[in-house]
Amino acid sequence: MIIQFKEAKNIITKSNIPGVDFVINPYIGCQHGCIYCYAEFMKRFTDHKGENWGDFLDIKQFNIDKIKPEKYNGKTILISSVTDPYIPLELKYKNTQKILECLIGTKAKVSILTKSRFAERDIKLFKKYENIEVGISICTLNENFAKIIEPLASKPEDRLNLIEKLHKNGIKTYIFISPIFPKITEYIKIVENSLKFTDYFMFENLNFRPHNVSRIFNIINNNFPELLSIYKDFQRNHSNWDKIEKEINNHCKSNNIQYLIEFHHGGFSNL
Repeated sequence: MIIQFKEAKNIITKSNIPGVDFVINPYIGCQHGCIYCYAEFMKRFTDHKGENWGDFLDIKQFNIDKIKPEKYNGKTILISSVTDPYIPLELKYKNTQKILECLIGTKAKVSILTKSRFAERDIKLFKKYENIEVGISICTLNENFAKIIEPLASKPEDRLNLIEKLHKNGIKTYIFISPIFPKITEYIKIVENSLKFTDYFMFENLNFRPHNVSRIFNIINNNFPELLSIYKDFQRNHSNWDKIEKEINNHCKSNNIQYLIEFHHGGFSNL
């Protein structure tokens, strides 16, 4: 992995994500190297065009004195949107930990999303916040499939164990079931296995983008060849997601489960 250090003018930036005021991305690039990741578009804006996603990481350097916790009172902050805040190298460089230490005292709603068991390290820090939630992103309970599509992310079981530990420590938790792989992601089973220690769930469909579609089809062809034609149809016709969305709605409503569906129709699915 190519590691560089880059000066960041601002480590907390305004967000274009609905419902989120600010985002914090401690790194450029992501060590997990997920084959389906749509954050790969960041390569065009960060001098990494032509490099493989997952093969580089820029460690952002920033002035911690510029972080003013009170500035974000009443706002929503997401950590993070186009990288994972708890990649393995976070244990060495600690950018996420430094930022969290500087934000203590804010009355902002802070939301953290990760695929990493390493977030357990900061449980004591999380407890110092008035309004914080920590979630995991997960798309399969199959450890072998997870290794193929998310090479350096924590095992699915470890992610669920993290959420349970956070819950036991009084921290609000959520599970982002994303991306849903049709006929592969057992989203109802994930909900059932984690319901006792999860405050709410979010669901997102698999996004076919120009940079990831060939990888997705190769993975499906090599591991689930009988599903390849189904995936090609999902790529062409995003209305296929309606049936899955209906099933999620019915299951969650009938079981009084708090949830949000973040399916993208049209723009994310069309090439």
